[in-house]
Amino acid sequence: MSRLDSFIRRLLAQRATIDHAAKLIAALPGPVLELGLGNGRTYDHLRERLGGREIFVFDRELAAHPSSRPDAGHFIQGDFRDTLPSALKHLGAKAALAHCDIGSHSPEASRALAAEIAPLLAPLMAAGGVVLGDQPMPHPAWRELELPGELEPGRYFMYRVE
Repeated sequence: MSRLDSFIRRLLAQRATIDHAAKLIAALPGPVLELGLGNGRTYDHLRERLGGREIFVFDRELAAHPSSRPDAGHFIQGDFRDTLPSALKHLGAKAALAHCDIGSHSPEASRALAAEIAPLLAPLMAAGGVVLGDQPMPHPAWRELELPGELEPGRYFMYRVE
């Protein structure tokens, strides 16, 4: 598969899982977490689909397009492993949704980071919440969900917080 086709598949999976998760958490209160802002495309989509919810963004640097940046009060800068453990006091409530776009050019490093992040993210999530990600993030308190539509297993991951 070409890198372009792989990129397109990832974007389609992101959109489909975010849209599906928005329906799953419609009645669940709580903010949204975006781990990995990048260029801000998924952040912008989250704002559109989940209007009215606070969205807290975690990333090492703020490099997104100016129209797709959170305000200073909703951007938590630093390594996930450093910022997640103390984030609950900043959030004010447990999150209904976490979208984790944390993959890098190294599949091994990406999976290792996901394994480190899952136990740090778990205390921030509300029961019934949804965790989405580009990496597998198994956790004993999370149940893997079937992907919506025609998405191929392994392209994206969805979990329900038990």
